[in-house]
Amino acid sequence: MEKNQLLVALGVNIKLIRESKKLSQTDLAYKIGKDQPSINRLEKGRINPSYLYLKEVADGLEISINDLLI
Repeated sequence: MEKNQLLVALGVNIKLIRESKKLSQTDLAYKIGKDQPSINRLEKGRINPSYLYLKEVADGLEISINDLLI
């Protein structure tokens, strides 16, 4: 799988988990000290997040970082 496809798939997975927890992008952003556009870029696969960013997202979603990975 190509890099861009992997980033899009990661973003889709994060979005599905976030929605299953009934959180908006704004809610998640607030929980982890980011802004909503940052979460939007992540979910659309437009950024290549660092390990630390993924850890913050996982913590905000109250899941393991492994659950984010596809």
